Amino acid sequence: MSFDIEEFDMPLEYKGEISFEKQISISQHGLENILDILKKHQVKATFFSTVVFAENSRHLIERLLNEGHELASHTWFHSEFEEKHLKESRERLEEVFSTKVTGLRMPRMMPVNEKAVETAGYSYNSSINPTFLPGRYNNLKVPRTYYDEGNVRQIPASVSPNFRIPLFWLSFHNFPLSFYKKLASDVLKKDKYLNIYFHPWEFSEIKDEAFRLPGFTTKNTGKEMVERFDEFVGWLKSKNYTFGTFQEFQKQLES
Repeated sequence: MSFDIEEFDMPLEYKGEISFEKQISISQHGLENILDILKKHQVKATFFSTVVFAENSRHLIERLLNEGHELASHTWFHSEFEEKHLKESRERLEEVFSTKVTGLRMPRMMPVNEKAVETAGYSYNSSINPTFLPGRYNNLKVPRTYYDEGNVRQIPASVSPNFRIPLFWLSFHNFPLSFYKKLASDVLKKDKYLNIYFHPWEFSEIKDEAFRLPGFTTKNTGKEMVERFDEFVGWLKSKNYTFGTFQEFQKQLES
């Protein structure tokens, strides 16, 4: 389980209005809710953070590290990328928070030069959603499960064994929770692991007319998301599934 923690700039994609301060505060509030739920259930996760969000939220990054979670890179900015940011973001996060950063996830699952990822010092990359999403990506020919590319392990987001239905954040909001649980069960049975991801702003109130966000992005967010996610994590725990960070997953694969 992982979270892409970033400045909440999605309204700008839809010609909405939001200040930088609001972008940060919304994500900070959501991250607090996430950490509270994970602490309640005593489960660990990986947090892919932009440098911008991390530097403006040091107390929360320190909290998640102190509670046993993993910090990984979501590059420097959420909506601006240069290849040099791969290495620079990893080094900056390590410098500021005194932790080893080994993983990468590109903002919006953007494609990235894999040789550059390896050169930048990452051991794994979880930047692929192996499905078809109109207007975003077509990765139907990419393996559904983890594979190695050079010295970097690729860990795609989970999709269903049949028809490659994505289990990402939009599915969690828009599918009936019973159907999402069925998809999660199918993946766990077939693949023996589940790789799903969310964002902190989903756990905050984002139904602001000024943001101009379409309904499918705001459905079941805020309080509804907190309750929904709490129930889902509790359900997984009741099935005796184990949780872990990407670094722990890497170690399991290598043992």
